[in-house]
Amino acid sequence: MGTKLSEIPKAYDPKNVETKWYQFWIEKGYFTPKIDRKKQPFVIIMPPPNVTGELHLGHVLPATMEDIMVRWHRMKGEPALWLPGTDHAGIATQFVVERELAREGKTRHELGREEFLKHVWKWVEKHGSRITEQHKRLGTSCDWSRERFTLDDGPSRAVRTTFVRLYEKGLIYRGERIINWCPRCTTAISDLEVDHDDHMGHLYYVNYNLVEGGQITVATTRPETILGDTAVAVNPDDERNNKFIGKTAILPEIGRKIPVIADEAVDPAFGTGAVKITPAHDPVDFEVGKRHKLPLVNILNTDGTMNENAGKYQKLDRFECRKRILADLEREGLLVKIDNHQHAVGHCSRCSTIIEPWASSQWFVKIEPLAAPAIEAVKSGEIKIIPERFAKTYLNWMENIRDWCISRQLWWGHRIPVWYCADCKGLTVSVDEPTKCASCGSKNIVQDPDVLDTWFSSGLWPHSTLGWPDKTEDLDYFYPTSVMETGYDILFFWVARMIMMGIENMGRVPFHTVYLHGLVRDEKGEKMSKVKGNVVNPLDVIEQYGTDALRLSLSTGNSPGNDIRLSDSKMEASRNFCNKLWNASRFILGNIEEDSNLDLSQMKLTTEDRWILSRLNRMIANVDSLMTDFQFGEALRQIHDFVWGEFCDWYIEISKLRLKDKGNSPLPVLVHVLDSSLRLLHPAMPFITEEIWQNLRPTLPGVPAESIMIASYPTADPSAIDDDIEKQMAIIIDIVRSIRNTRSELHVEPAKWIEAIIAATDLKPAIKAQAQAIEILARARPLTIIDTAQQRPDKAKTIVLNGAEVILPMSGMIDMGAERTRLKKEIDGCEGEIARLGGRLADEKFTSKAPSHVVEREREKLGALKDKLATLNERLSEL
Repeated sequence: MGTKLSEIPKAYDPKNVETKWYQFWIEKGYFTPKIDRKKQPFVIIMPPPNVTGELHLGHVLPATMEDIMVRWHRMKGEPALWLPGTDHAGIATQFVVERELAREGKTRHELGREEFLKHVWKWVEKHGSRITEQHKRLGTSCDWSRERFTLDDGPSRAVRTTFVRLYEKGLIYRGERIINWCPRCTTAISDLEVDHDDHMGHLYYVNYNLVEGGQITVATTRPETILGDTAVAVNPDDERNNKFIGKTAILPEIGRKIPVIADEAVDPAFGTGAVKITPAHDPVDFEVGKRHKLPLVNILNTDGTMNENAGKYQKLDRFECRKRILADLEREGLLVKIDNHQHAVGHCSRCSTIIEPWASSQWFVKIEPLAAPAIEAVKSGEIKIIPERFAKTYLNWMENIRDWCISRQLWWGHRIPVWYCADCKGLTVSVDEPTKCASCGSKNIVQDPDVLDTWFSSGLWPHSTLGWPDKTEDLDYFYPTSVMETGYDILFFWVARMIMMGIENMGRVPFHTVYLHGLVRDEKGEKMSKVKGNVVNPLDVIEQYGTDALRLSLSTGNSPGNDIRLSDSKMEASRNFCNKLWNASRFILGNIEEDSNLDLSQMKLTTEDRWILSRLNRMIANVDSLMTDFQFGEALRQIHDFVWGEFCDWYIEISKLRLKDKGNSPLPVLVHVLDSSLRLLHPAMPFITEEIWQNLRPTLPGVPAESIMIASYPTADPSAIDDDIEKQMAIIIDIVRSIRNTRSELHVEPAKWIEAIIAATDLKPAIKAQAQAIEILARARPLTIIDTAQQRPDKAKTIVLNGAEVILPMSGMIDMGAERTRLKKEIDGCEGEIARLGGRLADEKFTSKAPSHVVEREREKLGALKDKLATLNERLSEL
């Protein structure tokens, strides 16, 4: 007997494996692609997670999907670049650091801008590498040598260059508009950063006294904004109210005299048909104000408290002001009535604070000229969005896009590259910091205090990370990138802006495919949140199940754009698959000896050998098609089912009968299928596959790669696919499975041998050839194979299959009398429970008073019991 070639531990321990192999890959430089002009590269630029963040399932899903793509293309021999990075996350990071300062009793204003930014940079340096290290725990094969941060010198210069170029083209301008103001974040935010939720509020009817005598009644949902009114407006065609046009109203609580004007924008059906006009705090009113040259009266401070224009309500919080002014109006007899009123209320998407519309001088991007080529890129198919249904959503939004407010009243971020001259009031817009005014030469210039919206720098990510605006070798070779993988929830926030900016700066689209993943939800389908207490910490999952199991759970069976449910049972199933793969590999490796002949080409293939090779190659062909079509979840499901079901449960079990046969050992096939399976699984399960493959490597023909990571991805051999062989083995599997199922149904002891008769015609030779396998796998002996027309025994259970019949004599399986007694007893119990539940559900007191879900649960129980009774009676009749 020869010496065993390799033996791996009894159990797979992820902790001992994952760090070892990740370090090995890093040291070998496998993550860093070489520029090869003869090959087309595959490129993904990582969506940069916020530098404030910690690893959560929202990161794990895209990291897994991107790694699957990158590892797959790398194994196909393509230079594969996955460029990682992090985002400075303006509002979020500033908020976190300000919160830390508040614990020390300090504010950023006390520190001053320069000192505060020093604090932020210290915080980023301390916490910024955390997300990188956590990504490494996931096995992500990123090129860390090219890692970028949105505030690095290169990306920062790209931001300033883009701003200056757009400004010079007239596509960036400064103007006074109604913007969305978040009192909590104390900054303007874009339309996309506002969530609009239906809210059951109130419509307040208020009388305004007229100078000429009498009153006009207006309706409003925000009575505190009365303090900023500069007119009352009615529709000129409204016969109820057009008599008031030209009169003068007296503003309640303030006493300011304001005109009653006519404007066709007023909806006569809303409220009384007369509306208050607050141009500084409402987008519609702002446009009315421009048409009628009305003054703007801002009544709010940046934190949402009332300012000096609010008179006696100054310093009150906006909602406290609402209560006070309503009380005052009621006391003065000016509050007519209050109706319930459902309307949309805007909330900040970051902190959920109710936003305030606010007339403010901000920087904007003129979006329409940038949107037009970005729309055409998707319409023409130059950019493909997966799943396709989101293309319609993208186009609908892009065709109705409004100018983008890009200035933010923050200190952390890319400062707007504009300098104001105190002497000539001119603007200097420059990539590099100027020393004097571009208009008059004065040195008395000061930079705009605002920073740019974080999405402005993120929109440049695919080309700024590769060196733009410089003409770098990376930019020339790796741009345009291949795939942008991200969540469907930021299709507009980010993807649309990357497309617009990429075409504008590079003259070419930034990527050819947008792959959108869904959200990760809990097992009930609910979104994970700290409030609900259903948040899953990925590092805890990794500690319990291993990285490969987590990655497999998130990727297998999912489809683009659809949300994913993650549960303990799914995690356990993935861990079980890891163990199955490990045990199968351990069995195969444990049977290889130094003198084993593993040359598949010299082997005389049996039916089961040809079957597993046919199934393997058919599956490889399917997987290649699915992966090419971005159906990674389905591809992994098919690999999983092949490895667990066909290879482990059937072929390995059948092959055990031949392992001692030196003349026709199945080892060459076992090794070949295991090698192929490991390489197929590697993109999704990098660690366990590398560990097993390194043990298998010495047995492989030729000179194998140093790592499975750079081994070739399997390709299908069409000549190995054999329909007839698959049909023959399918009946063998069906026969064994039907006998096993019957044994289970009839509670036959696992160790007991039972008699079986198989009737077949066309497939009889194939069944005879596998008789030994059927006997062993089904514990069926004696096994008799007969023609379909031959006599069958009485009192036997017959299972009709596609191409054969399985006849199992009852007397050989069970004690007929004892089984009849057992079945009758179970039938009696079942009938009694059916009667009890039927009576309960017939009782109107129960069905009318019990909660509906309880009644429904009882009905379901009754239905299940009736099905069980039918099965029991069927079994009894068979006896």
